[in-house]
Amino acid sequence: MGKRLTKIYTRTGDDGTTGLGDGSRLSKDSLRIEAIGAVDSLNSHIGRILSHGAIPDAVRGCLENVQHDLFELGAELCLPGVTKIEDSHLARLERELDGFNADLPGLKEFILPGGSMAAADAHVARTACRAAERTLVALARSEPGGDGGRKYLNRLSDLLFVLARVLNRAAGRSDVLWQQGKNRG
Repeated sequence: MGKRLTKIYTRTGDDGTTGLGDGSRLSKDSLRIEAIGAVDSLNSHIGRILSHGAIPDAVRGCLENVQHDLFELGAELCLPGVTKIEDSHLARLERELDGFNADLPGLKEFILPGGSMAAADAHVARTACRAAERTLVALARSEPGGDGGRKYLNRLSDLLFVLARVLNRAAGRSDVLWQQGKNRG
């Protein structure tokens, strides 16, 4: 790792710009910076899930790996032209997704966000993941770059949906099922 921060504030962003890893500066409202922020926000939501005490070890290990991957994705976004999210990351997510989903009952209804607190937080993380994915799609339209990060976030949102179901079961809760027409007169 390069130089360590000894002083947290630098004042270099006071003009509305921020520095990338290659030394260039961008406006803080650029799509690239928006994407970095969206991935950072997602990582914070994953941290919130992990803050719950009764998380199964397999889920904890999976999400800790995801946090490291998201930091790699942030680094990739901070260093234009660098690829850090590779097919091996996608393959691992798919294996995790298949493994967790194999033990769940099949879906016959749509599921609403909720149940246990950890599951509800997983649903919040899932929506943050979709928002980050949309930002990466917009960035790819305006700048050339790899598509590994976008694919990763697409898989991750599916994994977070499944993990919400796993976390509900671990807490002894049921999924919250959508009831079509529930509030019709």
